[in-house]
Amino acid sequence: MTVVQIPPPPLPVRDRTAGRALSPMLTRLAEERATGVLVREHGTLYLAEGRVVHAESPLAPGLDVLLTAHGTLATAAWQRAAAQAAGPLHAAELLLETGLLPTGALELCQLDAVYDAGYFALAPSSTPGHFRYDHTPRIGPLPSVPVVALERETLRRRLLLHRLWSDPAADSAPLIRADPARAAPVTPRQRAVLDRVDGVRTATGIARNLGRQAFHTLVDVRRLAAAGHVAPLAPLVAEPPPPPPPPPVTDPDIALLKRLRDALEAL
Repeated sequence: MTVVQIPPPPLPVRDRTAGRALSPMLTRLAEERATGVLVREHGTLYLAEGRVVHAESPLAPGLDVLLTAHGTLATAAWQRAAAQAAGPLHAAELLLETGLLPTGALELCQLDAVYDAGYFALAPSSTPGHFRYDHTPRIGPLPSVPVVALERETLRRRLLLHRLWSDPAADSAPLIRADPARAAPVTPRQRAVLDRVDGVRTATGIARNLGRQAFHTLVDVRRLAAAGHVAPLAPLVAEPPPPPPPPPVTDPDIALLKRLRDALEAL
């Protein structure tokens, strides 16, 4: 009888990326139901009882832009509310209380702003974040977001961008037009983005100009890059400095060279 040796199955390997929090500090703050402000390199998260009630980032249009860019709210109305409030979140609540905005429209813009700015706030950072305990943020009438939901959506968005176009350079560099002869047709939404590509604006600058969420504009930009319409402007490479001039020849050097020449001639 022949005995067949069946090798044992390989031991399972733990996925080191599975379940990893984007910000361990943020996860800990959520677990302790902390209230305050978490400042990171690319954005700020406002927590109330461990939930995200507001988010801001210099890379994402604020709630004011999202509300006023397309006529949902008059710019003057926002300015009056902002002058009476301690921040954008409180200004939005004041608008809600006075009935200047439909509840659904304001809640939708608030969630859009949280997820949009939160995406950038949770981006990989070269500096540690810091948290300031503060009772100013609070659970109010506008929707708040669980930390786990914000992190899950941020990861989903990263994966989506990578699948559309794996080179992230177009996210932050000034954009230029690429060769249109080989490019595919564009949608009206993408056309609005393409019309603002001028070699100076970045994707987030275009988003602010259009009054759109920055992440959605990143999606448009990566699709345009994949289709051959746009490309990131290559950074300028500084020319290397010229080599230093040779040291001047001094009198002792001349005398030494003469003695060496005389010695060679005598051989």
